[in-house]
Amino acid sequence: MYRAGTFVADYVTPTATDQVQPNGVDLTLDVVFDQLEPGRISRNGKEIGERVARPLEQLERKAPDTYYLPVGSYVVRYGERIEIPEEHVGFVYPRSSLLRNSCMLNTAVWDAGYAGRGEGLLQVHQDIELERGARIAQLVFATAAHEEVYDGSYQGENL
Repeated sequence: MYRAGTFVADYVTPTATDQVQPNGVDLTLDVVFDQLEPGRISRNGKEIGERVARPLEQLERKAPDTYYLPVGSYVVRYGERIEIPEEHVGFVYPRSSLLRNSCMLNTAVWDAGYAGRGEGLLQVHQDIELERGARIAQLVFATAAHEEVYDGSYQGENL
């Protein structure tokens, strides 16, 4: 069963009133990264390829904190600290505004016990301008049975 947005909001900080939706909480864009080199995932570990934050644009007709993103793939960091409570699993979905602008946001499962400022993969299929702080995703919680809580290498990331 999915939880109400008001329940999810208790585990997302900061949260403005307009971010709370019936079934989840909108997540905002903090930073956009370009990945500069390949990463590596092996049977015994992983390495994240080097990446760099994209510069914010100073566009005349737009807010000064805007990213201009040409077609390509980017790693985005969300602006909120997220905690996944016990007996729950988190899923992040793109807001329909991204989809309607030819963009897709991919994420992984967020396990119970995770705490941090997570990231997602933004695929841009048509150039887009995204203002820092814009709502780009929605976090939802589903109840889930589990024997342990998350204690992996991403615990506390970006805090």
